[in-house]
Amino acid sequence: MTSEEGSRTGVVAVAEVLDAPLDLAAHEAAVADRRAGAVVSFQGVVRDHDHGRGVTLLEYEGHPSAAKVLREVAEEIAADPAVYAVAVSHRVGTLRIGDVALVASVSTAHRAAAFEACARLVDEAKARLPIWKRQVFTDGQEEWVNCP
Repeated sequence: MTSEEGSRTGVVAVAEVLDAPLDLAAHEAAVADRRAGAVVSFQGVVRDHDHGRGVTLLEYEGHPSAAKVLREVAEEIAADPAVYAVAVSHRVGTLRIGDVALVASVSTAHRAAAFEACARLVDEAKARLPIWKRQVFTDGQEEWVNCP
């Protein structure tokens, strides 16, 4: 993973949409900075239920613009003067229970700023990414959800 300069302040170390397993440790290493007193990370993990129904798997499909949109979101978060570096990836394809669908890491000088920036990163990615999720339930039914 290589670093690229962010919009104004921080570095966008990673902003990828991948069809392979995501690596939390690699994201945390990508945002490492000697000035950072805080690195906050988030993993969105496939769970076995949704609204009281059993889930067997998820399938994510991404629009060709998904990587560009994710980079834009990462650059917006990296532009915050408190942020040193940002790394974020979303997985596409078929995911099983326990697989990681989203990884986000942010480094800052202090923990409050890191928690806030990581939460914004995840919220904006979920709100804006053109990635659609198909849930398959234990009863064989399915539904598409989280379509922006």
